[in-house]
Amino acid sequence: MEQQHIQWFPGHMTRTRRRIIDKLPLVDLVAEIIDARIPISSRNPDLDSIVAGKPRLVVLNKADIADEAATKAWVTYFSKQGIPAIAVDCKSGRGVQQFSPLLREMLKDKLATWEQRGMANRAIRVMVVGIPNCGKSSFINRMARGGKAKAEDRPGVTRDQQWFVIDSGAQLLDTPGVLWPKFEDQAVAQRLAFTGAIRDEVLDSEELACGLLEILHRQYEPMLRERYKLTGELPEDAYELLELIGRKRGMLISGGEVNTERASIMLLDEFRGGKLGRITLELPPKA
Repeated sequence: MEQQHIQWFPGHMTRTRRRIIDKLPLVDLVAEIIDARIPISSRNPDLDSIVAGKPRLVVLNKADIADEAATKAWVTYFSKQGIPAIAVDCKSGRGVQQFSPLLREMLKDKLATWEQRGMANRAIRVMVVGIPNCGKSSFINRMARGGKAKAEDRPGVTRDQQWFVIDSGAQLLDTPGVLWPKFEDQAVAQRLAFTGAIRDEVLDSEELACGLLEILHRQYEPMLRERYKLTGELPEDAYELLELIGRKRGMLISGGEVNTERASIMLLDEFRGGKLGRITLELPPKA
């Protein structure tokens, strides 16, 4: 099967990039929301140059479905890079209480200056950025006192910038998710596709599922066996493994063949929903 080349950069993302640049002077800090399962692939490398000069923190979202030990290693990794990081689960709210104290710690010098100038009540303004489907809106909804950011499990939902007030009185500026113009590394593009950051309509679900199975077979075989009740030696070929999983789930069509398209969609949905277990597809670079 020839590997598909993933390339996706809708026009609205170009406009979003411009809006982020235009709004940067209004904020004191940038909060970058990333997917804890793919911490490097879910970071937009363009952001380094776009938000240069602004304090930045990283929020590892979806930590509830990522490998816990790996997430701790990533928090340490980012801290060593000079970027404070926290791990959160926006569904349960676990970890989000670290956010406001961290803002104040990172901006303590600026807050002291405001107080000296009689501006102690001025709200901290934070721009929230991230690629599509990283959970930005879910994070804002968890933090916000008034108003709701639109949250859907598909990329490209948040289109307009909005301000939200959170419990500490800080204000969050929501922005649409931004991918980057060209995926130099197709492995990065593939990992983004696994997690749903790229629209499924532009991808071949069977090829994507086989790519995911290759990684899961290599790194998380016990989880695969448990979830799909697999016994004996597993086939090395990912397509054969997909067929085996589809057969176990009774996804048969006429003639007893496996409906591999249906099995592919099921596998991707269950991975994205954390039903396979806590899985991280990227580990921090070794020092």
